[in-house]
Order: sequence, then C-alpha cells, then structure tokens
Amino acid sequence: MAKANDPQDIDTLKKRHRDLDKQKTTAEADLKSAEKQLKQLKADALEKYGTDDLEALKGKLEQMKTDNLKKRREYQQHLDAILREAQQIVSNVLTARDRRLA
Repeated sequence: MAKANDPQDIDTLKKRHRDLDKQKTTAEADLKSAEKQLKQLKADALEKYGTDDLEALKGKLEQMKTDNLKKRREYQQHLDAILREAQQIVSNVLTARDRRLA
C-alpha cells in the first residue's frame, strides 16, 4: 500500500506533466490572443479618441457623460416649451370658440 509521502508512479507523473503542458499551451494562446486584442483596442482608441491612455479615456468618458446629460436636459426643456406652447394654442382656440358661441 502506498503511503502519503511515497512518490507517484511514473505514469501518473507523466500524465500530470502532459496536463500541465496542455494548460501552459492554452495559457500562452490565451495570452497571445489577449495581447492582440489589447493592441487592436488601443489602436481603435487612438484613432477614435486621440489617445490610448486609460486615464485619459476615463476622463473623456466622464466628459461625454456630462455633455450628454446637459444635452438631454436642454432637449427636455425644449420639449416642455413646445408642450406649453401647444397647450396655450389649444387654450386660445377654445377661448375664441367659446366667445363666438356666446
């Protein structure tokens, strides 16, 4: 009976080595793919935003969010003004109609 401290048999050790070698190969392929993707993303960011620096991109994103919020507020105010004007027109038309009927 094998004891806990006894070395594993050669077949078990070979299998462990093959498994570790497969894991290494997979990890290397994953790393290569991730590096390629990072390179492409940096190139895209540089082309689209003028920088590939992460902190600069975060700053640009925050500025875009701020600008978007401002534009949405302005758009909402514009729509609210249109609605008020439309309601005033309807009110004027109804008032004029009531005067004619009276």
